[in-house]
Amino acid sequence: MKRLFCCLVAIGMMTLGVSAAQKVDEFTTKSGKKVTITCIKHASMQINYNGIEIEVDPVGMWLKPETDYATFPKANIILVTHEHKDHFDRAAIHEIRTPATSIYVNQAVYGHFRNGLVMQNGETRKYAEDITIEAVPAYNTTPGREEFHPKGRDNGYILTLDGFRIYIAGDTEDIPEMADIKDIDVAFLPCNQPYTMTVDQVVNAAKIIKPKVLFPYHYNDTPVHQINMKLYGSGIDVRIRNYK
Repeated sequence: MKRLFCCLVAIGMMTLGVSAAQKVDEFTTKSGKKVTITCIKHASMQINYNGIEIEVDPVGMWLKPETDYATFPKANIILVTHEHKDHFDRAAIHEIRTPATSIYVNQAVYGHFRNGLVMQNGETRKYAEDITIEAVPAYNTTPGREEFHPKGRDNGYILTLDGFRIYIAGDTEDIPEMADIKDIDVAFLPCNQPYTMTVDQVVNAAKIIKPKVLFPYHYNDTPVHQINMKLYGSGIDVRIRNYK
């Protein structure tokens, strides 16, 4: 009986598009509205704010663990940081979009997709009175690696939900522009050289941005648990989820 119950729970969670291994973190905005962030994998996450479904860099079946976006709720908002295949997946977007879905992309993604609202670094768009999306720079600075994510091409995003600010860095290193990123409640910082940051770069970026909560993501085999130790006593709540 116990085994049957566990199986039913697992099946039920998969029906919602969330596996038992995934983690949901819940936050509250200044006026008491709920924000939930569900770890999907790698650079993919699901955010729900007051019933608004937001998908970030949805990638489906080709990147393990396989994710069947056909089981997910339809998205009101989709954010795509750049055109690399571990961030931009037409098939996954097709499964969760509707004619009313707002898809925010950089120019390079639009060139492949011919769809979406193009945002340049520094541009802000208002989705609703209490929802704004700001595109911020994301690029490599280490000599010899600039071609992976050249300056000016890709986006990070700051998503503001009723004053609750989520920074999704995209594929970037600890760039000077991070000094302008303020009042962040939750930050997602990538951690896998040569494409994004080392552990020490993530620690440096976190100390610059000073988020209340930090999720290392996009980390592959990087020993991200070292970030906890290096930020001990900083006041930053480091949470490790399965963003491998």
